[in-house]
Amino acid sequence: MLKLNSMDYLSLIKTPIETELSDFIGLFNESLTHTDGLLSQALEYIRRRTGKQMRPMLILLMAKNYGLVTDVTLNAAVGLELLHTASLVHDDVVDESDKRRGQASVNAAYDNKVAVLVGDYLLSTALLRVACTRNVAIVEYLSQLGRILASGEILQLAATHNEEISETVYYQVIKQKTAALFEACCAMGVMSAGASEADIEAAKMFGRNLGIIFQIRDDIFDYYQSPEIGKPTGNDMAEGKLTLPVIHALKVTGDEVMRGLAMRVRNRTATADEISMLIDFAKANGGIEYAERRMAELRSECVAFIDGNVTDESIKAALTAYLDFVIERRK
Repeated sequence: MLKLNSMDYLSLIKTPIETELSDFIGLFNESLTHTDGLLSQALEYIRRRTGKQMRPMLILLMAKNYGLVTDVTLNAAVGLELLHTASLVHDDVVDESDKRRGQASVNAAYDNKVAVLVGDYLLSTALLRVACTRNVAIVEYLSQLGRILASGEILQLAATHNEEISETVYYQVIKQKTAALFEACCAMGVMSAGASEADIEAAKMFGRNLGIIFQIRDDIFDYYQSPEIGKPTGNDMAEGKLTLPVIHALKVTGDEVMRGLAMRVRNRTATADEISMLIDFAKANGGIEYAERRMAELRSECVAFIDGNVTDESIKAALTAYLDFVIERRK
């Protein structure tokens, strides 16, 4: 696997969809515009802090692979990105987070009331935008996605009171959160191009695997200190979350002392020093290497999809670059 810098990856990803991506950004920014004072300010605050648009780019690439990027595709992409943005705004309130991508979150910049209401506004706008597709299957898919994301958040909260520490529960949570979003990108992109049910199912599996890789990489960040990441080491554990590296280390060692410490993490009673001990324990017992192996295994499945379902060389290069960017990114 050739390793490029992030700008090279992004350039490859955007090459087949430059015009379509520009159309998306225009429509997305229009959806984040309002004339009322406070709402206008909050929406502009969000608009100025949007990320790399990785999920919309995936929708556009999948649509173009199976046909054309149409107004249906663009409205579906804007709807999904607005839903995702709304979920992040609400998540920051639930998690009491004051940072998002290294900058003040909406709830920190304003307050919880404003953040919740702005999140509601974004959610309603997402449904309005996806309704513009006039495609019942896409409308239903986005509506179901909203339920799945909320269910995943609740499952994660419930896990903090669960005595079981297992990969099964870990994957249940991330499949309903991160993986569900990537799966939806692929499904909605392919649906918008009018592809077959078989193509939709294959694309969904590709997206699911891609999303799991994305989350595993995100989880690994938490075991290292880096100003690029925008969150401190141990932040997940400080929020009561146990991720794949430490789950694996606990499984292979059967260390009851560390398991007790892990339960204190879940109960959010562990000290910073105890969290640091658990991080060191995960690293010393192969947790990071195991997580990286899982990413490599899932990458192979994603490559098999690209090889078997993508014929256009520029789209093949873009999707491969997308996959490798997710694995190699540093934040």
